[in-house]
Amino acid sequence: MAAKLVLVTGASSGIGEATAKLYGARGAHVLLLARNASRLEAVSQAIRKKGGTAAGYPVDLADDAATQTLAQRITSEIGTPDILINNAGAGHWKKFLETTPEEARAMMAVPYFAAFDLTRAFAPGMIARGSGSLVFITSPASYLAWPRASAYIAARRALAGLAEALQSELKGTGVNVTVVALGTVETPYWQNNPGSRENLPQTDPRLVPVLTSEQAAEAIVDGVEQTRRFVVKPGIFRALFVLNALFPRLVARELSRPAKKPSA
Repeated sequence: MAAKLVLVTGASSGIGEATAKLYGARGAHVLLLARNASRLEAVSQAIRKKGGTAAGYPVDLADDAATQTLAQRITSEIGTPDILINNAGAGHWKKFLETTPEEARAMMAVPYFAAFDLTRAFAPGMIARGSGSLVFITSPASYLAWPRASAYIAARRALAGLAEALQSELKGTGVNVTVVALGTVETPYWQNNPGSRENLPQTDPRLVPVLTSEQAAEAIVDGVEQTRRFVVKPGIFRALFVLNALFPRLVARELSRPAKKPSA
């Protein structure tokens, strides 16, 4: 891993921060992308204090021109990443009629178009080199659907669709594509998007545990190292995906129950 150049989007907090720190601890040189410059610097410093190397690149990934310009700069100054972690995401979990067209477009801009732009920028270099890993962090919402999060689900399905198509299209090029579907992860997202947690499907925490950012990062890094096509955590979602294919109405009925409101 010491020779690896790893680029992580959405690296200023949550899953992205934990993933960047884990790669840094394993010896990779980590490039961190997000909007918040001060948070990126704090994460970079934390990686360097642990003996790793990292650099932050503030950018609004919803701005395709800025994203492509930065990708060109990274390629020119540093080179093509060995691993691209498309983790950045946005989106408030809302009912369809409560979601504005502007919010729906923002949810497509990040994660879908941001991942498309960066992948399109770096994939040619990976193909020419004959090696590389493209990683797409998504949600079980890519494969399951429930009310109260329609625009979010649509954006996540678009991201998973892109990744799965690339798995076929890039076969034989030496570039591996990994789709990572993570259940609920305890991150600042829930504080930044009030009301979203209440729109989660109701699940038994004994069967579907809430993940920490560190657990999510370990699943991502290990899955990439093992060149796995799909990583699903918690594993029970694999059974739910199969059950949904066989009995979609049953699964839809169960998922339609909203989560219990957190106690004060």
